[in-house]
Amino acid sequence: MKIHVVIPVAALPLRAVDGVRIFVMREPAMKAKAVESKDLSIEVLLVEDSPGDVRLMQEVFRVANSLVRLHVVNDGVEAMAFLRQWGEHANCPRPDLILLDLNLPKMGGLDVLAQIKEDAGLKTIPTVILTISDAEADIAKGYRLQANCYLRKPVQLEAFEMLVRSINDFWLTKAKLPPQAQAA
Repeated sequence: MKIHVVIPVAALPLRAVDGVRIFVMREPAMKAKAVESKDLSIEVLLVEDSPGDVRLMQEVFRVANSLVRLHVVNDGVEAMAFLRQWGEHANCPRPDLILLDLNLPKMGGLDVLAQIKEDAGLKTIPTVILTISDAEADIAKGYRLQANCYLRKPVQLEAFEMLVRSINDFWLTKAKLPPQAQAA
């Protein structure tokens, strides 16, 4: 694993910790900060057909967590192609987390969820339903299909931003996600 760290010149000595080399770059006016590396990225798949929600999600994650690599697909069929690495998605990474809308073109979110949880190579990926629906039938079916969480998208911009930040804080900071090695 490579970690690049930019630190003030006199802040820390140069050394290796657990086999990880730390390189000091002379940037005296800068505060210490980690520079993201591909090895440290968190792969998130957003299955969402609303361009406004996609843009807002991108902006909030960009500010909240620079390690998030947000991949976006706009319908259920494309979501399954991404997850199974079919066609143009052959080189796409396996996501660490899936954010799934229910009201999608081509294949609905609950059908996507059912396919994810029936697939041995995908079922361990935490899947969060993120939708406008508060229908009890959708909530019940989502949990029956083993959704890890069901969240209703708020209409107000500030509340939506707070919800995305809370997703980041819990799922990408506090929760221990399954290792990528569990991919089939």
